[in-house]
Amino acid sequence: MKIILLKDVPKLGKKFDIKNASDGHALNLLIPQGLAIIATADAVKRVELEKKQEEAKKKIHEELLAENLKGLSEVTLTIVAKANPKGHLFAGLHADAIATELQKQTRLQVDPSFIQIKQPIKEVGEHILEVKAAGKSVKFKLVIAKA
Repeated sequence: MKIILLKDVPKLGKKFDIKNASDGHALNLLIPQGLAIIATADAVKRVELEKKQEEAKKKIHEELLAENLKGLSEVTLTIVAKANPKGHLFAGLHADAIATELQKQTRLQVDPSFIQIKQPIKEVGEHILEVKAAGKSVKFKLVIAKA
C-alpha cells in the first residue's frame, strides 16, 4: 500500500515521503496513529503544497536566525547567580537559562538547542559560548557575577 508519511518514522522515512508499506502495518499502526495517510492523487497534491509551504517557512526562519547571529557576536551577556566564597555556583547554568537571559537582555531569540555547551556552567567568571545554527556559528561572551 502506498502511503504518505506525515511525521518522521524511524526505519521507514521522513515527513512527506511517499513509501510502500505492508497493508497491516499501514492500516493498524501508521494511519490510526496519525503518522501517515493513504497516497491518493489528491493527498499527494496537498502534501506537495504543504511541503513547499514548510520549506518557505524554514528558509525565512533561517534568514532571521542568520540576522540574529550577526548581532550576537558583539554581545556580552551578564548573569548574576548565587555562588559560594570560592566562586562555584550553587546551581549550574543550562542552555535554557542562558537563552532566556539572552532574550531578556538583548531581545535576540536563540533556541537553547543552538547554544553549544557540553555541561552546565558552574563557575563565576567569563566564558566564551558558541551558537551554531543554519551552518553558521558565532561566539559571544558570558560573564557570570557572584550575587
